Amino acid sequence: MEIGKNTFRVDGVIDSFENQHQERDFTIEFTAPEFTSMCPMTGLPDFGTIVITYQPAARCIELRSFKYYLQAFRDRGIFYEDVVNQLLEDIVAAIEPRWLQVTGEFNSRGGISARVTATHGTPRP
Repeated sequence: MEIGKNTFRVDGVIDSFENQHQERDFTIEFTAPEFTSMCPMTGLPDFGTIVITYQPAARCIELRSFKYYLQAFRDRGIFYEDVVNQLLEDIVAAIEPRWLQVTGEFNSRGGISARVTATHGTPRP
């Protein structure tokens, strides 16, 4: 199994490995229930759950590196909408999936919770 094709960013690295089942359409879902970033307006921490759902093409996300990549957001001042879209862009750059959906379900602040979803491509049956 080949590991490689890293996407390097100031914020972290998403490693990938070769999809051993490229002939088949299948879906992978990751849930990160302890996601943390920082509100750029207040400097206070934001907490939420990130759900990554994708259909791989040639490459799959390596989870250890992805965990560290997500942890790099802890001290970063970034809005919810930017978090979700940055994740989408970085994953697309790292593995070029057939289809990808990133959902951020952010905890309530001031009585309002937020869910932000961004997609790439069209899912196959």
